[in-house]
Amino acid sequence: MDAKKVLEFAKEKGVKAVDIRFLDYPGLWQHFTVPICQLKEDSFEDGFGFDGSSIRGWQPINASDMLVVPDASTAKMDPFFKEPTLVLIGDIQDPVTRENYSRDPRNIAKKAQAYLTSTGIGDTAYFGPEAEFFIFDDVRFESKSNGAFYSLDSEEGIWNSGKDEGPNLAYKPRHKQAYFPVPPMDKLQDIRTEMMLTLEGLGIEIEAQHHEVATAGQSEIDMRFAPLVQMGDQLMWFKYVLKNVACRHNKTVTFMPKPLFEDNGSGMHTHISIWRDDKPLFAGDKYAGVSEMALYAMGGILKHCGALCAFSNPTTNSYKRLVPGFEAPVNLAYSSRNRSAALRIPMYSASPKAKRIEFRTPDPSCNGYLAFSAMLMAVIDGIQNKLHPGDPLDKDIYAMSPEDLKDIPSAPGSLNEALDALEKDHEFLLKGDVFTQDAIEMWLSYKRKHEVDPVRLRPHPYEFFLYYDI
Repeated sequence: MDAKKVLEFAKEKGVKAVDIRFLDYPGLWQHFTVPICQLKEDSFEDGFGFDGSSIRGWQPINASDMLVVPDASTAKMDPFFKEPTLVLIGDIQDPVTRENYSRDPRNIAKKAQAYLTSTGIGDTAYFGPEAEFFIFDDVRFESKSNGAFYSLDSEEGIWNSGKDEGPNLAYKPRHKQAYFPVPPMDKLQDIRTEMMLTLEGLGIEIEAQHHEVATAGQSEIDMRFAPLVQMGDQLMWFKYVLKNVACRHNKTVTFMPKPLFEDNGSGMHTHISIWRDDKPLFAGDKYAGVSEMALYAMGGILKHCGALCAFSNPTTNSYKRLVPGFEAPVNLAYSSRNRSAALRIPMYSASPKAKRIEFRTPDPSCNGYLAFSAMLMAVIDGIQNKLHPGDPLDKDIYAMSPEDLKDIPSAPGSLNEALDALEKDHEFLLKGDVFTQDAIEMWLSYKRKHEVDPVRLRPHPYEFFLYYDI
C-alpha cells in the first residue's frame, strides 16, 4: 500500500484519527494521534515532529527535535479504539540531515535485511518467534527505600486450591502440568481465541494457540514466520493485542520471562531460515537434513551467544529463567528434536521449506527488531567465516553429569555478564553499519544505569529470610 492508497483506505473505513507509532530503545511502543485531516500524501515524506529527548535511550535535551515518517505499507485499523483510527508505524529521522536514526530499532532491522542482501548469501531472512506469556487476574508490586513486595494472582493458580471462592470448583493446573489440558482446567481458551482472531483480523497469520506448561495462565500463540522487519512489526502488534484483549476481560498479560517462583518461565523460541529466489537455503543432506550453510549459521549463533543475549534476553529477570541445571536452554549445543539444547533443528516436517534452526534461549521481554537483527548478523558471520558448530548433542543434557557437561559452554548467567560479552564481542554487529558503535554504547549504558545497577543496589526480600538473624 502506497501513500495514495492509504488515504483511499482511510476514506473507505471512515477514519477520524491517525495513530503514529514507533519504538523506544528498550522496546515499548510509543504513539501520538493526529486528526485525519493532518494526514496527506506528503506526510509520508515530510513526517511528523516530536521530542526525542523524552524517549528512553534517545536524544539529549539540546538536540531533541526528531521526525517520525509513517511507512504506508504498515497501515492497519486499530481494533480497540472507540473512534475509527488508522495506525501507521513510522521510521525515525534527523530533521536536519534527514538521515535515518541510528538508535531507531526498526531502522536497525531494515539495515540488517539490506546487509543480508548485499552479501549475496540470500535475499530474505525469515523469523518465527514463539512468544510465551502469562495472563493474570491481579498484579501488585512496590519498591521503596524501606520495603518491597510483589503479589500475583490467577483463578488458575494452584496456590488457590484451598481458597474459599464460594464455591471453589477446583480444576487448577498443578505446577509444570498445564501443557495442555482441555477446559475446565484450561480457563483461558476463549480469551486466547479472541486474541488469535483479533491478530488474524489485522492480517497476522497464526498457526496455533494453547495453554503452556506453568500454572496460573501461562499461554502461547504462535505466529507464522515472516521476513525480519515484518516480524518486528508483528511482534509489536502481538504484544499490543494480547494486553488489550486481556484488559477487556479485566485481566492482565505480561511478557516478563520469570514472574513465578517454582514454575516455568516464558521463553521465545525463535525459528530462523534464509531463502534466496524463493528457495530455502537451510535444507540439505547434512545432519538432520540441514545444509552446510545452516550448520555454519548455528556456529555463528553459538560463537556469539553471549553477546546475543544482551538483546535476546535483555532484562535482569531474564536470568531467573536462564539458570543452569533447570529446564532452560543455557547449554550452548545443537541437536535435532532435543529441546534441552540451545539450538534445535525441528523435525516436524520433511519438506525443505520447513527446514530451519530454532534458537531456544531468547525470551519475549526483548525488542524484536534488535534481537532478530542481532541473530541475523550472527548467522551471517557464521556463514561468512564457515564457523562449524562441532558435533551435535543428542543426549538429555539435564541427565548428564557435571563431568560430562564441563566442556559445554553456557549462556550468560546475568544481564551484566551478557552486557560484558556484548562489549567484548560486537564487531560482527557493526558490519554493513547495521548496529553503530553509538547504538551499542547507548544500549550498554542504558541497561547498566537503569536496570543492572538499580536491581543490584536493592535488598532482596529473601535476603531477610536468609540473613536477618546473623
